[in-house]
This record gives sequence, structure tokens and C-alpha cells, in this order.
Amino acid sequence: MKLYDTQRSGNAWKVRLLAGFLNKSLQRVTLSIDRGNLGDPEFLKRSPLGMVPTLELDDGRTISESIAILQFLAHGTPWWPIAALDQAYVLMWLSFEQSQHMHPLAKLRLHLSLHRDRGVGDEDMVRFKDEAKRALHLLDDQLARQGSSGWVATQAHPSIADVALYPYTRLASMGGIDLGAFQNLSPWLSRMESLPGYQPLFPGRPELNFSTVEIEDKPK
Repeated sequence: MKLYDTQRSGNAWKVRLLAGFLNKSLQRVTLSIDRGNLGDPEFLKRSPLGMVPTLELDDGRTISESIAILQFLAHGTPWWPIAALDQAYVLMWLSFEQSQHMHPLAKLRLHLSLHRDRGVGDEDMVRFKDEAKRALHLLDDQLARQGSSGWVATQAHPSIADVALYPYTRLASMGGIDLGAFQNLSPWLSRMESLPGYQPLFPGRPELNFSTVEIEDKPK
């Protein structure tokens, strides 16, 4: 399978994280936002939505949207629970990640670190920071309810809800969010990073997780 991504995409990182945890090999095709690769006609043939991540299966069919890819890869594994209620809890937190969590955190990271085209006092940045902190408090409260050995949506084993919520939480500091203000987030992040197969944003180079530029050599 091929994964079309970009170096700094948090959504693509979700897919690579799960692939690492599942010990699945993905051939990466790393595109450049800076060079406009997402508008390339050859890419658009594979991704009608024009977005990364896009997963190309061995038969040429493709799946876009990180949540859809995560569910596809996790099907039949412990990362997608068997019990219907547990599945509903996973879907609930996946919806939360998409509707409340990812957007403000991604906007803060984009405009305050990657593009640096906004100031922390700008009206939209203040609003996004308030929204991001509210989402992180909700996640922190859920982790408190689950206990030190539980996971976001499930108890005995992490799920794709944990995978989906990990990247933009880990990168929150790039948007000016102090994770030290949340009691349960850092231990949960550390537990995710201690799981076999964990992949940093830049494989083999965890020091670049918070990089604000594309590096010349593509990640392997």
C-alpha cells in the first residue's frame, strides 16, 4: 500500500502511527505543500478530494480522510474494538477530534508556527486558543475518568481514537498551548510513545517533530 502525505501533516501522521503500531509497511509518497504538489493532476487522479492523507491499496483503489483510513487499517485488530458499545465510544471521540479538537489546534500551529502570518493577540487566534483549551480540558477530563491504565475510549487496549487525538495534542505547544496545565495529557502522550512501533513525525528524527520547515531529504 502507498500513503500519499506531506512531511508535517498531523492527519497523515495518524495513519503512519497506526501502521507502525500494527507493524504494517506503507510506501510513502511525500508531497510538498510549498511546491504545490497537492494540485498535481496525477495526485488528483488518486485523491479526488485533493487532500492528504490518501491511501492507495494494492489494487489501485484509494481512501482519503484520516478517520476513514484509520478505521480501514484497524478493522479486525484490537485497535477497533469488537463490542458495539466500545465501537460507539470510539466513534464518539473520533467525532470530537474532528469537530472540536483538531481544527483550533491545527489553525494555531499553522498560523503561529508554520506560516507565522498571525499574532497571538489577533481575534481569530484568541478564539482558536480558547476553543483548543476547551477541547484539551475535555480530553484531559476523559483521561481522568478512564484512570491511569485506561485509554481515551476504551480500557484494556488503545483504539484509533487515541491515535487520532495524539498528533495535534502532541503538537499543541506550536500553537502556544502549555500542556503542563493539563494533568493527564502528558502521561497519556508518554504511554502512546512507549507503545511498540511508535513513529515520530519525522521517522528516526524525533527532534524534528516540531519542525516549522520542510526538510530537503524526504523521510524514509
